[in-house]
Amino acid sequence: MVWKPHVTVAAVIEKHNKFLLVEENTPNGIAFNQPAGHLEKGEDLITAIKREVNEETAWHFKPTHIVGIQLWRKNPTFPSFLRVCFAGSVYSYNPNQILDDDIITTHWHTHKEIIANKSNLRSTLVLESIDAFLAREYYPLSLLKSFLDVENE
Repeated sequence: MVWKPHVTVAAVIEKHNKFLLVEENTPNGIAFNQPAGHLEKGEDLITAIKREVNEETAWHFKPTHIVGIQLWRKNPTFPSFLRVCFAGSVYSYNPNQILDDDIITTHWHTHKEIIANKSNLRSTLVLESIDAFLAREYYPLSLLKSFLDVENE
């Protein structure tokens, strides 16, 4: 059997010293997370993060940097996730848009508020990514290369 990690994307979005988080239903109860989700078939990573942010927050997202590429697993029996975390800005909010089914609502929280409530975060990667962003651990989007639907030459 071939082992394959789940490929996911996430976004660190900061505005006026607050970070955009989603409050969501998870298998373990309600948790706070960055806008995030799975890469879909035929999609590149940039398209995936733009789609996920919009579906989960009703904001349009413009990625500007990569904050990190993280391999995460909760424990040896849990699936592994390869997560590409982006930083960027949001624009054009639609307050009437229906959010993804698991999303309860969105929140803007300060770093201090996120630390105070870290037991309610979906994973340790949420705070890890925000801390990397605050430390200016940025990588250019040009690091990503997509070769989709390229026929053999």
